[in-house]
Amino acid sequence: MKRRELAKVMAATTAVPSVAAAAGPASATARAGRRDPLAFDPDDHTTLTATVVTGDGEKTVTYRFHRAVPYVAEPVDLTHQTLNVSVPVAVDGKPVDAGRAPILLSNAVGGYMPSSTAGATGISTNRPNPPLALAAGCVVVEPGARGRTLVDTDGTHYGVAPAAVVDLKAAVRYLRHNEGRIPGNTDRIVATGVSAGGALTALLGATGDSPRYEAHLRALGAADASDAVFAAAPYCPITDLEHADMAYEWNWGGNPLPGGAQADQALSRELRARFAEYQASLRLSGGNGFGRLTARNYDTYLVRTHLEPSATRYLTALADDERERYLAANPWIHWTGGRASFTWADFLAHVGTRKKNVPSFDALDLSTPENNLFGHGTTGARHFTLWSLRRATGDNRARLDADLHDTLDLMNPMPSLARGNPHRARHWFIRVGTKDTDTSLTVVGNLAAALEHLGDDVDASMYWDGGHGVNLDAPDFIDWIGRVCR
Repeated sequence: MKRRELAKVMAATTAVPSVAAAAGPASATARAGRRDPLAFDPDDHTTLTATVVTGDGEKTVTYRFHRAVPYVAEPVDLTHQTLNVSVPVAVDGKPVDAGRAPILLSNAVGGYMPSSTAGATGISTNRPNPPLALAAGCVVVEPGARGRTLVDTDGTHYGVAPAAVVDLKAAVRYLRHNEGRIPGNTDRIVATGVSAGGALTALLGATGDSPRYEAHLRALGAADASDAVFAAAPYCPITDLEHADMAYEWNWGGNPLPGGAQADQALSRELRARFAEYQASLRLSGGNGFGRLTARNYDTYLVRTHLEPSATRYLTALADDERERYLAANPWIHWTGGRASFTWADFLAHVGTRKKNVPSFDALDLSTPENNLFGHGTTGARHFTLWSLRRATGDNRARLDADLHDTLDLMNPMPSLARGNPHRARHWFIRVGTKDTDTSLTVVGNLAAALEHLGDDVDASMYWDGGHGVNLDAPDFIDWIGRVCR
């Protein structure tokens, strides 16, 4: 649905006085008695029931479902720029008052593709977090967002970077603009997502209220409100893309491709050397007095800080006979005093094949999703690293397109954290699988280390033997929301 169709939708909107916390043009208009195009209608819903399997057994949840609510006044594509709101009213017949409950903002973006909730008939059940949050009494908001494959009739790629993060920021602003109209505590928004959705979640958490996005938001008619979130839970975030090729080769460069062949080791070594320069530039330190994180000691850091604790948790949870069988099948793991220990080299051998070839993100033939993500105008894919651009063209004087510097900054949480954004989320729940070769484990390692350096509350953990997108402790996440949101 494009802008002309939106005008018809908005013409039917009932005027609701604004009680939004953030004063601005939109709230001033509402106070003057005029129609507010971004006013949430609490009466426009259907009542549904869902059976949710929780740690305490099955629960029957009755909830109000608000479908396909536009969150910007001037959408580019209303199919993707709407959100669904699920409000619990009873659990197993017991009334629930969600008026000041935490709000779970759960995006479904994958591969930086378009995400739409407009056709949903109820809360999403293909991911564990939304229904569990609903059963725990949270308000669940599921926003759609534009994605990299969207192309207008004139050939313009209108879902490429930074469209998705701008849309999600607009969704947060919509919620805050409707404080008092929309159920839930808009000061307790917890963002979450997986893979590319995890990267966008990390961006929401790191870049709250950054003026760098303002022009993009203004063009959409986003609400004049804060886009900061209280907490962020990125799962296996595919982020820090301009440095992802070098990080991938540092981590997985020696692992074989599916089928057993090796990736081009000359290219791998070249990128690995560049990772050493990048890692040094971050000037990050590891927790527990580990010291400065470098390419030389990062393997030890990952093993001691994340991997051995992950293996220990996994093995401890097994029954004695299952643990014995696992250790017998994996003699490289030393189990002493109830703790696992091993070498980085043995861990890499255990993981086995790498998923992606070299370079993994900025492909020389422009074939990756990320090449498409950084398309522009009628150009569907571009190089976004100088290394790949010059390698692909053979021109050592080639330069990246002028707009890419700012676009890359808008798509990477690390620069905002390096600047110490005061409006960032202060509570983080970060997860990734130890066998996730979709990107380097250093991506999560650096994200967690940067947040810890800033003094934020960080719960970062790796799922032993988990692959990409796995979620093995969803009930713990729901408990975590309760703790940090009080």
